Amino acid sequence: MKRKIIEIDADKCNGCGLCASACQEGAIGIADGKAKLLRDDYCDGLGNCLPVCPTEAIKFIEREAKEYNEEAVKMNQRKKEPKDGCPGASAHSIQRASESVPVNNIGAAPTELRQWPVQIKLVPANALYFDGANLLITADCAAYARANFHPEFMRGKITLIGCPKLDEVDYSEKLTDIITNNNIKSLTVVRMEVPCCGGIEQAAVTALKNSGKFIPWQVITLGTDGDIRKR
Repeated sequence: MKRKIIEIDADKCNGCGLCASACQEGAIGIADGKAKLLRDDYCDGLGNCLPVCPTEAIKFIEREAKEYNEEAVKMNQRKKEPKDGCPGASAHSIQRASESVPVNNIGAAPTELRQWPVQIKLVPANALYFDGANLLITADCAAYARANFHPEFMRGKITLIGCPKLDEVDYSEKLTDIITNNNIKSLTVVRMEVPCCGGIEQAAVTALKNSGKFIPWQVITLGTDGDIRKR
């Protein structure tokens, strides 16, 4: 049948993966560093991928294509659901306007969160947003201790949070997978001064060593009052 469907210009595509994240049907993937329409019958022709493409590499054309197969799409989506069955753990990038996000009648507070999920336990190690990322690994209570946490530490970074004491897990294996299998540009660890928070620092350092990669990294320690402690 002849219908409206997307076409991707490989010459314009920079391989950022934003279109693949925006396509809830799974019609788009990244192959050899470029976005590619994987299956015609997964493309619903609605174009959620178009507005997120920074290079305008995607457009609609009308051509012979398989009919959109909603049942096949649903089956594919079920296969990709997290093992714990939580739909909120589905990985995706977050696009923000440049303006601040209003939070009350007094003013506005901009957020620097650029991806979901943020929990180390839930994030997929192969999420597209890790490619070329400056990675922030932080204790989940750090943002509550320091009011300026978003612009000071999260800006321009992919943020992962965790608490070794509450999760009672060793994050090093998951973090090793992330660093080893993605092009991570830098690593920043923000922890609290409390002893149990040493686990998140140790996991990050161990992961970096296990990966065999040499990337810039730093550890920042916050006091319970939110002040930065000298190491």
